[in-house]
Amino acid sequence: MKATIERATLLRCLSHVQSVVERRNTIPILSNVLIDASDGGSVRVMATDLDLQVVETMSAASVEQPGAITVSAHLLFDIARKLPEGSQVSLTTQENRLEVKAGRANFKLPTLPRDDFPIIVEGDLPTSFELPARQLAEMIDRTRFAISTEETRYYLNGIFLHVTDEDEPMLKAAATDGHRLARFTLPRPEGAAGMPDVIVPRKAVGELRKLLDEAMDGNVLIDLSASKIRFTLGGEGGVVLTSKLIDGTFPDYSRVIPTANDKLLKVDPKLFRSGVDRVATIATEKTRAVKIGLESDKVTLSVTSPDNGTATEELMADYGADGMEIGFNANYLKDILDQIEGDSVEMHLADAGAPTLIRQNDASPALYVLMPMRV
Repeated sequence: MKATIERATLLRCLSHVQSVVERRNTIPILSNVLIDASDGGSVRVMATDLDLQVVETMSAASVEQPGAITVSAHLLFDIARKLPEGSQVSLTTQENRLEVKAGRANFKLPTLPRDDFPIIVEGDLPTSFELPARQLAEMIDRTRFAISTEETRYYLNGIFLHVTDEDEPMLKAAATDGHRLARFTLPRPEGAAGMPDVIVPRKAVGELRKLLDEAMDGNVLIDLSASKIRFTLGGEGGVVLTSKLIDGTFPDYSRVIPTANDKLLKVDPKLFRSGVDRVATIATEKTRAVKIGLESDKVTLSVTSPDNGTATEELMADYGADGMEIGFNANYLKDILDQIEGDSVEMHLADAGAPTLIRQNDASPALYVLMPMRV
């Protein structure tokens, strides 16, 4: 193989694929990326961790000799970062080595044969639809903070995607860790009818979100089956991310979304979040709870810590129901308030022991449920 690629092109491509590669690998080939140069002047780069695979095709300045080899992903990325800007990078294979040249810099890196490189077999992906990249990015941003990190409840370690036909056809994304739930709803895209319920793993969600940053103006093609999902960004010659799906059943989360919470609090989310953040300063790991006292058009936030004393803050709010007190985990409450972009947030409450529904308004595509804490 002999190919010449502009440094900026190589660096951008490697930055997309190398983050899939785990830093510590018991299988040496999984530390490598596969570089495949073809006659047509394009170079394909692939990385995998056996569950997730990213492939990107970049155009080369020239391909003098087609061929393929695998080389350490993080090492090649670090070299590309440090090469002079604007330089042309020549990649040549010689006797189990990859020679990387740019200007006067010359590296000879150990390689492994391409035939050992594992490739995820996608099989048949019968469901296929497109979403605008911006919409997909918002769907991820509004839900992924609630993904569980408990490995024992592996079926909660991702975002649950499913379609419903209740009043009108919808595509819904949900994530929960048992303490809070985030759900994002959008009209069902054409082609998504009859798709299986799937759980997209946390790592795939994170890698996809990074790739979306550079493709915001386009559409993303999504192909899936009950066991695999593939995201294609940038059309032909773009980036293709393929992931195995979590093999488990996501709980029926609709049962925990309260429908009869009759106490409505409206407050400025930014002021509310700042207040919660301030009083939570004295909270310790054991007392992460912030107590919220509700009276007519007033909210009192308070935290009591055996070690650090007490903190209180009052906020103006729109509240006309009976007075009550309820406690929440301060961090979980802040995470949800961070998602609200308008100047008002609605909190629908029932009592101190019941889950609370939080949303911007009833037309908002995002909805959150937060379980209370005893305080």
